[in-house]
Amino acid sequence: MESMTLTGLLKKTASTFPDRRAISVAGKFDLIHGQLNELVDHAASQLLAAGVGPGDAIALTFPNTVEFVIVLLAVIRCRATAVPLNSAYTSEEFEFYMFDSESKLLLTPLEGNKSAQAAASKLNIPHVTATLPSPYSKIILSSSKTSSLEPVERISNDPDDIALFLHTSGTTSRPKGVPLTQLNLASSVKNIMSVYRLSESDSTVIVLPLFHVHGLLAGLLSSLGAGAAVALPAAGRFSASTFWADMNGYGATWYTAVPTIHQIILDRHLSKPEPSYPKLRFIRSCSASLAPSILERLEESFGAPVLEAYAMTEASHLMASNPLPEDGPHKPGCVGKPVGQDMAILDENGMVQKEGLPGEVCIRGPNVTKGYKKNPEANKHAFKFGWFHTGDIGYLDSYGYLHLVGRIKELINRGGEKISPIEVDAVLMAHPDVDQAVAFGVPDDKYGEEINCAIVPKEGVKITEGEVTEFCKKNLASFKVPKKVFIADNLPNTASGKIQRRIVAEHFLAQVSTAKVPKFGA
Repeated sequence: MESMTLTGLLKKTASTFPDRRAISVAGKFDLIHGQLNELVDHAASQLLAAGVGPGDAIALTFPNTVEFVIVLLAVIRCRATAVPLNSAYTSEEFEFYMFDSESKLLLTPLEGNKSAQAAASKLNIPHVTATLPSPYSKIILSSSKTSSLEPVERISNDPDDIALFLHTSGTTSRPKGVPLTQLNLASSVKNIMSVYRLSESDSTVIVLPLFHVHGLLAGLLSSLGAGAAVALPAAGRFSASTFWADMNGYGATWYTAVPTIHQIILDRHLSKPEPSYPKLRFIRSCSASLAPSILERLEESFGAPVLEAYAMTEASHLMASNPLPEDGPHKPGCVGKPVGQDMAILDENGMVQKEGLPGEVCIRGPNVTKGYKKNPEANKHAFKFGWFHTGDIGYLDSYGYLHLVGRIKELINRGGEKISPIEVDAVLMAHPDVDQAVAFGVPDDKYGEEINCAIVPKEGVKITEGEVTEFCKKNLASFKVPKKVFIADNLPNTASGKIQRRIVAEHFLAQVSTAKVPKFGA
């Protein structure tokens, strides 16, 4: 049972490697695995005393701090459900995510988060702060009842406990809620540890936000599960100016990032090269397509194999990866072989495609969610013929490597951030002077895709691009705000009168550039 829960895996690690470094806050202090386990259990006891119970959804919004790691694991230890949220969300977005997850409590750092607190107040959700005053103290919760702590030892974690609740953007609705169980998370962590041969000798620097499944599962939890170490940047987020200093300082052996960050790291290397670089076992890239030219430059610059992987929230992150050199070749422009799960390429009738023939990438395994929360329509489309359907088109070559061709879904993939155009449409249409609006993805050298939109003002009204942009900034997180706003008298549509994003994108891009719209473009 222990190996079937994330909590069990981490407990075993703490007992096997109690004195090895687990987490460092760059330039400040280190925590060893034994310490981390004690801090998590103590925080869990405080949460139990505060009334947190099995199945309760607990919203957390933090930078990448040690407090976040401890309280997230403590929530899961209580048999409650952690709901990590982007601290850059607007109050409207926080309200949606907390309402949809049915959050019972909001946890923030000591300094709080005004937007999250406003949303919690509107929903009558209590707000509690968490702080770790020093590495030798315990987490302090603002609601703490230290005189009557509940012993966490009485709690037994179950593989079916919903440990994590994340949202994935949909193309025809608001973002969908993805419940992930202890078994889902444990399975994914073991898959990641296995394919990259992670061990207690490994060390990495976390560069991705921990409210995303990529940074959380691949960077943090797989490292902790292996008895390895992670360093959190002092600023609580990625910084190109301190990245290599942290990598060198903590003897990093690998790192994982999205292509946008790889590009930033490469640009920094060209403009301000470091005196020396650590000897890395591998560099990992995931969450968006990595151009083969960038892969080649990374390998030349840093002397390590670059392994591209394929993942999604519904699979608790990892689905496929290129292997380490000792386990087989890694192929540029390809996302490798399936890891720890079944994968098939199916046609629209559920028939398995032969090698080399494209179809929808489908998976099944213990890492895959059992279904979206309260969304029978989405589940009907996603779970068919005994498989989970990813919405991506790809094919398997004769060596079993997966090559992605494009997306069925209309998601806009901006540097690994998946944005639902429907969500942006809704904000645009909420503007009192907008009659029609369509958001769409366009090719972008830096982010892979960028978000643009086209609007038709209401009759007799004049509206500027700046006014639309300012309205979006007030109602959307910054990464969802359209970079370019086209203002038109009408929008192109099909013979049946439907407005299709790809047609709209082609129409407006043709006016400003010869940029190629992706075949399965958003």
